[in-house]
Amino acid sequence: MGLFTVAVFGAVAGRACAATTERVVVDRLTGLAIGGMDPVAYFTEKRPVPGRSDLEASLAGAVWRFRNDDNRAFFLAHPEIYGPQFGGYDPVDVARGVTVAGRPQFWMIAGQRLYLFARVESRDAFTGDPGAILRDARERWPELRDALAR
Repeated sequence: MGLFTVAVFGAVAGRACAATTERVVVDRLTGLAIGGMDPVAYFTEKRPVPGRSDLEASLAGAVWRFRNDDNRAFFLAHPEIYGPQFGGYDPVDVARGVTVAGRPQFWMIAGQRLYLFARVESRDAFTGDPGAILRDARERWPELRDALAR
């Protein structure tokens, strides 16, 4: 199974929430990953930028949108770099052993990788000690990832 497998991302009482059944967080109605934001733009423009509906790519069932052809090409050449780490799940929660969907507006680039967070408090905690959080998250991710794929 590839790195990018679709995860269910739904809405409960007006809030987005992830069902812990798959490996990458996507909107269950549209199939869009990271809310339709261009994943490469986080690196090049240092902010979330909506991708265009006429510049999409599907990777293992997730639909990714891009601002321009170059960003699409960069992503398809290196999805492991430009795609959100831990499938878009919050690394702070992954480090605790749970999967909570990250949100496109709460993000950070660290070690040349994109991380999405469920809430600003998680992003702040990550900023305080990214090394420890990533160590724990990387240790727990394989088991969580395997459980998501069942």
